[in-house]
Amino acid sequence: MITSRKKLLEYLEKDKFALGMTRKHPHLWGDEIWKFQIYLRKHEYYQNTNKNKLLLLYYKYKHQKLGYKLGFTIPCNVFGAGLRINHYGYIVVSHKAKVGEFCDIHQGVNIGESTDQMAPHIGRNVWIGPGAKLFGGVKIGDDTMVGANSVVNKSFPEGSLVIAGIPARIVSRKRNVYHRDWNGNV
Repeated sequence: MITSRKKLLEYLEKDKFALGMTRKHPHLWGDEIWKFQIYLRKHEYYQNTNKNKLLLLYYKYKHQKLGYKLGFTIPCNVFGAGLRINHYGYIVVSHKAKVGEFCDIHQGVNIGESTDQMAPHIGRNVWIGPGAKLFGGVKIGDDTMVGANSVVNKSFPEGSLVIAGIPARIVSRKRNVYHRDWNGNV
């Protein structure tokens, strides 16, 4: 959760790293996903700190408007630093979900609540393939890959797994299946 200016800068820097951006700022035209993530993080910062209501409203508007254009429904305070959104396309995330650092997410993903109002808790360094659906109070461990079009309705808390299928099941167990750390090591 972003609660200080220092934390905001850390999140922005890790997001930039995860997106593979080497420039200091996004281009005026293009780089919409990077811009969306900047608006998301600044919206989170002003919402959590209550420092400036006018900037809160500005970044909330920019976050929601660009999210609508790109097909993203991603609320504040869900994703840890180092978020990587790979493509435009529908991504829907519950405001109750919690996702760790360096999540790599593709289009068509739904991370949602179940009828009992529970939402997924996803660990660090998790890759979520296109079209994957995760719902309910499931827990996904660190360094896990969720295959394309998988439906995850039960927990896989141990981590270092590849899960896929409808319903999802363990396809393989590997050490450090997918890992991108802050130092650039994969």
